[in-house]
Amino acid sequence: MPENKLQKYFGFNTFKSGQKEVIAKILDGESAKILMISVERFKNERFRYHLQNMRISLMVIDEAHCISEWGHNFRPEYLKLPLYRKEFKIPQTLLLTATAPPAVIDDMCGKFDILRSNVVITGFYRKNLFLKITPTAQADKQNVLLKRVQRAADAPTIVYVTLQKTAETVAAFLCKNNINAHAYHAGMQSREREDIQNRFMDGSLACIVATIAFGMGIDKRDIRRIIHYDLPKSIENYSQEIGRSGRDGDPALCEVLANKDGVNVLENFIYGDTPARKSIYQLLQKIKQNDGFVWEIKLTGLSNEINIRFLPLRTCLVYLSMEGIIRPKMTYFDEYSFKFHIGPEKIINQFAKERKQFVKIIFDHCRTKKIWTTVDMDAILNACSADRQRIISALEYFNEKGWIELQTRQAVEVFDIMTQAFDIDGVTEKVHTLFKQKESHGIGRIHDMIDLFESRSCISRNLAEYFGEHLEKTHCGHCSFCKNESIVLKTTSRLKPLSHLDFNELTGKFIQAAGENADETNLSKFLCGIYTPVFLKFKVKAMPGFGALEQYPFQQVKKWIRTKQKV
Repeated sequence: MPENKLQKYFGFNTFKSGQKEVIAKILDGESAKILMISVERFKNERFRYHLQNMRISLMVIDEAHCISEWGHNFRPEYLKLPLYRKEFKIPQTLLLTATAPPAVIDDMCGKFDILRSNVVITGFYRKNLFLKITPTAQADKQNVLLKRVQRAADAPTIVYVTLQKTAETVAAFLCKNNINAHAYHAGMQSREREDIQNRFMDGSLACIVATIAFGMGIDKRDIRRIIHYDLPKSIENYSQEIGRSGRDGDPALCEVLANKDGVNVLENFIYGDTPARKSIYQLLQKIKQNDGFVWEIKLTGLSNEINIRFLPLRTCLVYLSMEGIIRPKMTYFDEYSFKFHIGPEKIINQFAKERKQFVKIIFDHCRTKKIWTTVDMDAILNACSADRQRIISALEYFNEKGWIELQTRQAVEVFDIMTQAFDIDGVTEKVHTLFKQKESHGIGRIHDMIDLFESRSCISRNLAEYFGEHLEKTHCGHCSFCKNESIVLKTTSRLKPLSHLDFNELTGKFIQAAGENADETNLSKFLCGIYTPVFLKFKVKAMPGFGALEQYPFQQVKKWIRTKQKV
């Protein structure tokens, strides 16, 4: 699309210079051949406008296992990709993944109408990785880890843990013992995480103690050790994480300091993502009772209101979209603010005639407090005949020019309501059943992983076969089984019987604060340390009972609560 047409359509050059050039090159069909985007980009109305005018011959999906609800890293936005392919008439699809077992491959093929004969498995087995499973009591883990790392203190190492607080504790222990280590987790500021990652990549930091937040996109070829301090979440997670070691072809150690103490914690993460029937029903009620057929929501606010965690809420909305109840329309930001790098008069004087007047109206209807200026979108719309898109385009243009620094907050998701004539009870039950199936499958993956670690045959061979690769040899020679190491995982921490605990002492403050929200499920999540949105207003993290039973099985805690509530 020529520059003058871009200006005519948007009123301003809406794309930052790099984006604008990329779109122009794609549209001319000659200058650019590959366009890389995030899945979420398909919801962007401006991008969809351009996509209609592009001649796309091939859709390539990286990390394609994310499309499967039975995969280890399901992302609800991926479920819409087959529909986008049809909508934009893209004739061919290439799915790429390194961690898809046969059932997930079948799911991927089914969703994209790909023949199973067109699946190519290039091979998962790597002969330079020593897969070691070390049964370790929980109380001994820190010392076992320290001895392992001290053997080659400068060797690039990633230690994986489950919880953020464990990352901090273990990293501090290693540093205290003169190991050049640092924690890494999603609770840190992005700049701090980036600095830690850069230091690890350039070799100035030897050891990272990380949750699974670390590693995606990392291509450091000389990682010599991947040590799982806690159990991985699944075989897929394990394979993805050990796959970051030894990419230079030299030997690398992949060790799990294993016991069954952490199984309940892993399972509890999964239980926390299953919304209650009541919450799903409330979501459907909102759609039924919406005035009109355009539904605007702020996901964070909705998540808190109906008590469904953020990712499961997104999954729920995709399910409803696939049921034909709603259809994603667009996403916009409810709040725009900026700070001036040059004075408003100088910006206004960059333009002439109608455009100058338009820019003046924008600034006349903004409110400045000290440094930041807030945009009053409604006031601007009432003062001129322009639409919202032109105002946003102008702000983006000023930002691109360096005249202002623009910030956005409060994303609003907009859906078309396709029908309100649905059976609310039937749809509630159907969606809840889908989540329960996902829950059961997730629990099963944890136990499949333990079976792999305790297997009475070659671990490398079993791992390869899990991903559909069949090795001719029965012994790899570089795993714990092939080295004749005994692998029996035990529960090493002794937990008090629940019957010996004081129910009122653990739950009294929560029940008093939560009132009608202190039902069986929320009480179980409170005691197991599973954070759920409704807890925000009760400040549960300051209560002594929160997470007191995080090492106990969720279902066992739930059963115990049921008996106590009957008394």
